[in-house]
Amino acid sequence: MRIRGAVLERIGASAPFAESKPITVSELDLGEPGPGELLIRIEAAGLCHSDLSVVDGNRVRPVPMLLGHEAAGRVEAVGPGESDIAVGQRVVMTFLPRCGECSGCATEGRTPCLPGSMANNTGELMNGGRRLLRDGEPVHHHLGVSAFATHAVVDRHSVVPVDDDVPPDVAAVLGCAVLTGGGALLNSAQPTPADRIMVVGLGGVGMAAVLVAAALREGTGRDVIAVDTVPEKLKIALELGATASYTPQEIAEQHIQAEVVIEAAGNVRAFETAVAATATGGKTITVGLPAPDAMASISPLALVAQGRTIIGSYLGSAVPSRDIPEYVRMWREGKLPVERLVSSRIRLEDINAGMDELAAGHALRQVIVFD
Repeated sequence: MRIRGAVLERIGASAPFAESKPITVSELDLGEPGPGELLIRIEAAGLCHSDLSVVDGNRVRPVPMLLGHEAAGRVEAVGPGESDIAVGQRVVMTFLPRCGECSGCATEGRTPCLPGSMANNTGELMNGGRRLLRDGEPVHHHLGVSAFATHAVVDRHSVVPVDDDVPPDVAAVLGCAVLTGGGALLNSAQPTPADRIMVVGLGGVGMAAVLVAAALREGTGRDVIAVDTVPEKLKIALELGATASYTPQEIAEQHIQAEVVIEAAGNVRAFETAVAATATGGKTITVGLPAPDAMASISPLALVAQGRTIIGSYLGSAVPSRDIPEYVRMWREGKLPVERLVSSRIRLEDINAGMDELAAGHALRQVIVFD
């Protein structure tokens, strides 16, 4: 079938992207879903730093590539064979498919799925190969999803069904921002009721961590501390449930620390700020994706003498089929107002300008909406 999608043509184009236009909105041919695959009509797709990191060259992927990995949509067709998902079902799309059988999946989310990661790195689906063509030439899939398009073919392992009462933009943000930010707390940190929680970096993932931390605060009175360089984001974090907000400089000058510190900015200075702000016996959870050659400076002695731990958490160490239903429950109960993470709704044609907004640090979650 013919679809329209946002294809990254080249990596490392100069900013502003609205002028250099590394992404073009093209017509493509999308193949039929194979066994274990689904055809999804995309309803909403969020712009994430993981998309930007491919555009700016921090995460090198094969091109041309149809971008987008955080989305929700409706199942329009099911590939040959039996399936537990029916046509018409709304699904959340997630960027790390889990086969459920490999040694990575055996860690209950702590490490990535091996076949899923391999497929993501080569721009293919888990069953192998690509379902996208443009002018007869193959176009790579982005993280098994390629959601910046009217339709996508994905592996069954890349989706989690949700009920119709979950709006498309809420469902989309659950698939990456909430899984990653919330999972850093629930899966990786597992805070005690007495632990103070700090979030360094208030993009979509960081704000999702603030939301989940605020939900966990109920009945504990614990501190939830938000840290960023942008004053408007600090204000929003307070509105979303943080009990205090500071710049990194204020954190350093006032020696403010917490037992659980989530680093969600994806840069070296934020990581170093997070490590320094981790209290004795505490945990630093890092979910940001800095440049591959980025190096940080920390004190090994402080880790040993103060009994501190640094934990890497990819996709919030999530098992999407387990975790997304829990976030939906919290959303239904009014404890997790995920819709407040959506800072704007844009058109597919605005994708390059949207990447500029993301790079400038202005946006939480821009969501592309499809009619």
